[in-house]
Amino acid sequence: MSVYDFEVKTQGGESKSLKDYEGKILLIVNTATRCGFTPQYDELQALYEKYKDQGFEILDFPSNQFMEQAPESDSEIGSFCQINFGVTFPQFAKIDVLGDNKAPLFKYLEDNTAFKGFSGEEAEELDQLSKENAKKEGEGNIGWNFTKFLIGKDGEIAARFEPTDDIKEVEAKIKELI
Repeated sequence: MSVYDFEVKTQGGESKSLKDYEGKILLIVNTATRCGFTPQYDELQALYEKYKDQGFEILDFPSNQFMEQAPESDSEIGSFCQINFGVTFPQFAKIDVLGDNKAPLFKYLEDNTAFKGFSGEEAEELDQLSKENAKKEGEGNIGWNFTKFLIGKDGEIAARFEPTDDIKEVEAKIKELI
Protein backbone atom coordinates (compact mmCIF):
# COMPACT_ATOMS: atom_id res chain seq x y z
CA MET A 1 0.00 0.00 0.00
CA SER A 2 1.11 3.60 -0.70
CA VAL A 3 -0.46 7.05 -0.70
CA TYR A 4 -1.40 6.44 -4.33
CA ASP A 5 -4.09 4.02 -3.12
CA PHE A 6 -6.17 6.83 -1.59
CA GLU A 7 -8.85 9.13 -2.89
CA VAL A 8 -9.48 12.52 -1.33
CA LYS A 9 -11.99 15.33 -1.79
CA THR A 10 -11.00 18.58 -3.47
CA GLN A 11 -12.11 21.92 -2.06
CA GLY A 12 -14.88 21.78 -4.65
CA GLY A 13 -16.09 18.42 -3.34
CA GLU A 14 -14.91 16.25 -6.23
CA SER A 15 -13.12 12.97 -5.65
CA LYS A 16 -9.43 12.97 -6.59
CA SER A 17 -7.12 9.98 -6.71
CA LEU A 18 -3.66 10.53 -5.29
CA LYS A 19 -2.52 8.23 -8.10
CA ASP A 20 -2.65 11.44 -10.16
CA TYR A 21 0.53 12.47 -8.30
CA GLU A 22 2.39 9.23 -8.99
CA GLY A 23 6.11 9.78 -9.55
CA LYS A 24 6.16 13.12 -7.71
CA ILE A 25 7.57 14.05 -4.34
CA LEU A 26 4.69 15.06 -2.08
CA LEU A 27 4.53 17.03 1.13
CA ILE A 28 1.19 16.26 2.77
CA VAL A 29 0.27 18.79 5.46
CA ASN A 30 -2.67 19.19 7.84
CA THR A 31 -3.24 22.92 8.22
CA ALA A 32 -5.39 25.59 9.85
CA THR A 33 -6.01 29.27 9.13
CA ARG A 34 -6.11 30.56 12.72
CA CYS A 35 -3.18 28.71 14.24
CA GLY A 36 0.06 30.12 15.58
CA PHE A 37 1.75 28.05 12.85
CA THR A 38 -0.38 29.53 10.02
CA PRO A 39 2.54 31.76 8.90
CA GLN A 40 4.21 28.50 7.79
CA TYR A 41 2.10 28.90 4.65
CA ASP A 42 4.74 31.45 3.54
CA GLU A 43 7.51 28.86 3.98
CA LEU A 44 5.47 26.16 2.26
CA GLN A 45 4.70 28.42 -0.71
CA ALA A 46 8.39 29.31 -1.02
CA LEU A 47 9.30 25.59 -1.06
CA TYR A 48 6.61 24.92 -3.63
CA GLU A 49 7.83 27.68 -5.94
CA LYS A 50 11.44 26.54 -5.59
CA TYR A 51 10.85 22.83 -6.33
CA LYS A 52 7.55 22.48 -8.23
CA ASP A 53 9.32 22.31 -11.59
CA GLN A 54 11.37 19.39 -10.25
CA GLY A 55 8.39 17.15 -9.53
CA PHE A 56 7.44 18.45 -6.07
CA GLU A 57 3.87 19.02 -4.86
CA ILE A 58 2.38 20.17 -1.59
CA LEU A 59 -1.04 18.77 -0.70
CA ASP A 60 -2.85 20.87 1.91
CA PHE A 61 -5.54 19.27 4.09
CA PRO A 62 -7.17 21.74 6.50
CA SER A 63 -8.50 20.36 9.78
CA ASN A 64 -10.64 22.09 12.40
CA GLN A 65 -9.75 19.58 15.11
CA PHE A 66 -7.12 21.55 16.99
CA MET A 67 -8.95 24.15 19.08
CA GLU A 68 -11.25 24.86 16.09
CA GLN A 69 -8.54 26.83 14.30
CA ALA A 70 -9.97 26.26 10.80
CA PRO A 71 -13.65 27.18 11.20
CA GLU A 72 -14.13 28.56 7.69
CA SER A 73 -15.66 26.74 4.72
CA ASP A 74 -13.34 25.09 2.21
CA SER A 75 -13.72 27.99 -0.24
CA GLU A 76 -13.12 30.57 2.50
CA ILE A 77 -9.95 28.71 3.51
CA GLY A 78 -8.77 28.74 -0.10
CA SER A 79 -9.43 32.48 -0.45
CA PHE A 80 -7.73 33.24 2.86
CA CYS A 81 -4.61 31.32 1.85
CA GLN A 82 -4.42 32.91 -1.60
CA ILE A 83 -4.97 36.46 -0.33
CA ASN A 84 -2.70 36.28 2.73
CA PHE A 85 0.02 33.88 1.61
CA GLY A 86 -0.23 33.64 -2.19
CA VAL A 87 -0.82 29.87 -1.95
CA THR A 88 -0.86 28.17 -5.34
CA PHE A 89 -0.36 24.53 -4.30
CA PRO A 90 -3.37 22.17 -4.17
CA GLN A 91 -5.71 22.54 -1.22
CA PHE A 92 -8.29 19.91 -0.38
CA ALA A 93 -11.52 19.67 1.58
CA LYS A 94 -11.37 19.96 5.35
CA ILE A 95 -10.84 16.60 7.04
CA ASP A 96 -10.51 14.91 10.41
CA VAL A 97 -7.01 13.76 11.35
CA LEU A 98 -8.00 12.44 14.80
CA GLY A 99 -10.68 10.19 16.26
CA ASP A 100 -13.23 7.84 14.76
CA ASN A 101 -13.82 9.89 11.60
CA LYS A 102 -10.13 10.21 10.73
CA ALA A 103 -9.55 10.41 6.98
CA PRO A 104 -8.18 7.09 5.65
CA LEU A 105 -5.12 8.84 4.18
CA PHE A 106 -4.20 10.25 7.58
CA LYS A 107 -4.86 6.95 9.30
CA TYR A 108 -2.35 5.40 6.90
CA LEU A 109 0.19 8.19 7.48
CA GLU A 110 -0.24 7.91 11.24
CA ASP A 111 -0.03 4.12 11.29
CA ASN A 112 3.26 4.23 9.43
CA THR A 113 5.06 7.02 11.29
CA ALA A 114 5.72 7.92 14.89
CA PHE A 115 5.09 11.21 16.65
CA LYS A 116 8.57 12.56 17.46
CA GLY A 117 7.43 15.13 19.98
CA PHE A 118 7.51 18.88 19.79
CA SER A 119 10.72 20.87 20.01
CA GLY A 120 11.67 24.42 20.86
CA GLU A 121 10.19 26.85 23.32
CA GLU A 122 6.60 25.93 22.41
CA ALA A 123 7.14 22.22 23.16
CA GLU A 124 5.80 22.05 26.70
CA GLU A 125 2.71 24.16 25.98
CA LEU A 126 1.95 22.28 22.75
CA ASP A 127 2.36 18.95 24.51
CA GLN A 128 -0.26 19.94 27.08
CA LEU A 129 -2.64 21.38 24.46
CA SER A 130 -2.27 18.26 22.33
CA LYS A 131 -3.17 15.99 25.26
CA GLU A 132 -6.20 18.10 26.16
CA ASN A 133 -7.28 18.22 22.53
CA ALA A 134 -7.01 14.42 22.16
CA LYS A 135 -9.49 13.99 25.02
CA LYS A 136 -12.00 16.11 23.09
CA GLU A 137 -11.34 15.11 19.47
CA GLY A 138 -10.15 11.54 19.82
CA GLU A 139 -6.83 9.80 19.83
CA GLY A 140 -4.18 9.94 17.15
CA ASN A 141 -0.49 10.59 16.83
CA ILE A 142 -0.84 13.88 14.99
CA GLY A 143 -0.15 16.38 17.72
CA TRP A 144 -1.12 19.65 16.05
CA ASN A 145 -1.69 21.61 12.84
CA PHE A 146 1.11 21.73 10.28
CA THR A 147 2.36 18.18 10.78
CA LYS A 148 4.09 17.29 7.50
CA PHE A 149 4.56 13.95 5.76
CA LEU A 150 7.12 13.75 2.96
CA ILE A 151 6.37 11.13 0.34
CA GLY A 152 8.94 9.83 -2.15
CA LYS A 153 8.33 9.32 -5.87
CA ASP A 154 7.46 5.70 -5.11
CA GLY A 155 4.50 6.73 -2.95
CA GLU A 156 6.20 5.62 0.27
CA ILE A 157 6.60 7.79 3.37
CA ALA A 158 10.15 9.20 3.41
CA ALA A 159 9.94 11.42 6.50
CA ARG A 160 7.65 13.05 9.02
CA PHE A 161 8.06 16.54 10.43
CA GLU A 162 6.29 18.03 13.41
CA PRO A 163 5.02 21.62 13.27
CA THR A 164 7.92 22.83 15.43
CA ASP A 165 10.57 21.33 13.10
CA ASP A 166 12.60 23.84 11.11
CA ILE A 167 11.57 24.15 7.47
CA LYS A 168 15.27 23.82 6.56
CA GLU A 169 15.09 20.18 7.72
CA VAL A 170 12.12 19.63 5.39
CA GLU A 171 13.94 21.25 2.50
CA ALA A 172 17.10 19.19 3.08
CA LYS A 173 15.06 15.98 2.85
CA ILE A 174 13.25 17.21 -0.28
CA LYS A 175 16.65 17.86 -1.93
CA GLU A 176 17.68 14.28 -1.13
CA LEU A 177 14.61 12.94 -2.90
CA ILE A 178 14.82 15.12 -6.04
